[in-house]
Amino acid sequence: MLNLRPWQEQAVTKAIKWLTVDRTDKHFLINAAPGAGKTIAASVIADTLMKQGEIDRVIVIAPRSEVVNQWADVFKTVTGRYMSKVTGSDGNIDSMGVDLCATWAALQGLFDPLRDVCAQNKTLVICDEHHHAAVTAAWGENTESALAEAKFALILTGTPIRSDGAQSVWLAYDDNGTISHPEAGTYTLSYGDAVDLAYCRPTTFHRHEGKFTVQIDNNDSVCISGHQEAALSDKLAKLPGLQKAMDFYRLAKTPQYEADDKTPTMDSYQASMLEYASLKLDQTRERMPEAGGLVIAPNIIMAEYMAKLIERIEGEAPLIVHSDNPNSDSRIKAFKNTDKRWIVSVAMISEGVDIPRLRVLVYLPNALTELAFRQAIGRVVRTQGHNDDTSAYVVMPSIDIFDNFARKVEKEMSPAARNMNRGSTTKKCPRCHNECERSALECDECGYEFPQPDKSNLKPCPTCETLNPASATTCLKCGESFGVDFILSLDEALRDGAIVSGMDIDEVDVRVGEEIADDLRQNVVSAGDEILIQMINRLPDAAFGRFAVMCAETLEAASTEK
Repeated sequence: MLNLRPWQEQAVTKAIKWLTVDRTDKHFLINAAPGAGKTIAASVIADTLMKQGEIDRVIVIAPRSEVVNQWADVFKTVTGRYMSKVTGSDGNIDSMGVDLCATWAALQGLFDPLRDVCAQNKTLVICDEHHHAAVTAAWGENTESALAEAKFALILTGTPIRSDGAQSVWLAYDDNGTISHPEAGTYTLSYGDAVDLAYCRPTTFHRHEGKFTVQIDNNDSVCISGHQEAALSDKLAKLPGLQKAMDFYRLAKTPQYEADDKTPTMDSYQASMLEYASLKLDQTRERMPEAGGLVIAPNIIMAEYMAKLIERIEGEAPLIVHSDNPNSDSRIKAFKNTDKRWIVSVAMISEGVDIPRLRVLVYLPNALTELAFRQAIGRVVRTQGHNDDTSAYVVMPSIDIFDNFARKVEKEMSPAARNMNRGSTTKKCPRCHNECERSALECDECGYEFPQPDKSNLKPCPTCETLNPASATTCLKCGESFGVDFILSLDEALRDGAIVSGMDIDEVDVRVGEEIADDLRQNVVSAGDEILIQMINRLPDAAFGRFAVMCAETLEAASTEK
C-alpha cells in the first residue's frame, strides 16, 4: 500500500475533480518544489484515471535520460505497468501498445508518432519540468500540435517561469508574465511550505568570498572582488580585452595549476571552496553517514580540474559525469546507491535527477539564471525520511546575482526553518542512533568508534577558535573574514583557449547533442568520407547540438544568397 504525503493526496483529489468532474479544462498544473514528490503524485493520478476508464495510455516527457529512467521505475511501482523509453529514431510507437516516456529533446523526431498515439488512444500526457515547452523552443513550436489530441495533460514544474521570459505551451499568462491557470486546476507547494512540512530540507547558503590579485608586471597589479568592477589604471584600461578578463566570476571558473601546468594548486579559490565544502560534508555525515556532495562545474575541463582537487583534499577520487563520459546514467545510479562522498557534473545532474542523499552543493555553473539556481538547489534538499534532521549546504561564489537568488530562496523559508539544525552540538551514532557529543570518540551506548577528521589542514578562527579549512575565506561559525587573497599571473587570468569549447556549450545544446550524436555519426560513416569521419569522431556528444545549429544556419545563409 503506497503511503502518500498529505500534499500528494490533496493534489490527486484536486486533479481528478478538475479533470473528470469539472471538465472545464483538460490541463492540470502541479507547481511543487523540487524534491517534494511530484513524480509519485502524477503516477497516482495516472493510475486513478486508468482505473476509472478515463484513459488507456500514458506519455511522459521529461528533461533527461536519467529522469526518464526514474519515471519508468516509479510508474511501474505505482501502477504495475511497464513504460517504454522512446527516442526520435523510433517509428510506429503506437503499435508498441505500452505507456511511453521520452526526453524533451527527443520530441523533435517524435511529433508524428506521438500525434498518432494521442489520436488513436485515450491518452494522458505528463509534461515534467514544463518550462522546457517554450513556444519558441525547437520542440515547443510543435509540442502543442503533436499532443493536442491527448485527452488530458498533467503539467509538472518546480520552476514555472523561464529565465528568458518565454511562455510555455498550454499555460495562460497575465500581463506581467505570471502563470494565470485557474486556481481550481492548480496545486501549488512552495519550497518554504515543503521545508515546513518536512518534505524538503532547509538550505544554508555559504557565500564564498575572496579577492583575486592579477599581477600584470613587476609594477602593476589589479585587485578584483565579487561585488565591484576591477579598477584599471589609465595605462591598463587601454589594453584590449583586459577589462573583460578581470571579471571575478570568470576568474573563479579559471583553473590554476602548479608549474607543470597539470597539477591543480592548493592555494586557489576553487581549492578553498572545496575544502570548505569538504568540512561541511564531514559535519553533515555526523548525522547522515551516507551524505554526499555534488559539484556543478561550468565545463568538462573544470570538472576534471575540480575532481583532481577533491582527490588532493580528501585522498579519494570522486565520480565525474559529463557528455564525454560513457555510461553517465550508470555512473549516476552507482553514486546514488553507494556512500561515495562526491560526484562532479557538467549539465548531467540537474532538474529531476533524484539522489536523496546529496546534502552539499558546490555551485560553479555556466548558466547564471534563477531557474538553473533553483533546480540545482533541488538536488540537495530531498529528505531521507522522518528521522532526517539534516540541512542542505550550498557553497557558491559571492557575486551579486547568486546572492540575490539565495536571498529569494531564504525569504521563502520560515524563521524556524532557517534556523533548523544549525550549529548542532551533537552527532548521531549510525549504529544505534544515540545522540553523542560532537567531540566523542565513540558512542557511549554501543561503543561505535566515530571516524576522526584530519585536522592537519585546518586553522582556528582568531575570534571564536572554530576550526576552518586552511584556505577558508571566512569563519564557518562567526563569519570572521580571513582576508584571503588569490594571486594570479596575467597569463592565468587570460587563460581561455583551453576551456572555451566546454564553456560555450550550454545545457540545451548538451541535451540535443546527446540525442542526435549516434545517428549523425552513423550517417557520416555510411557516407564513407574518411576526413569527415575522423573529424566527427573527435567531436564530443555535447557539441553535436551546436554543430547541427551551425550547419543549419550556414545552409540557410547559402540558400538566401541564391
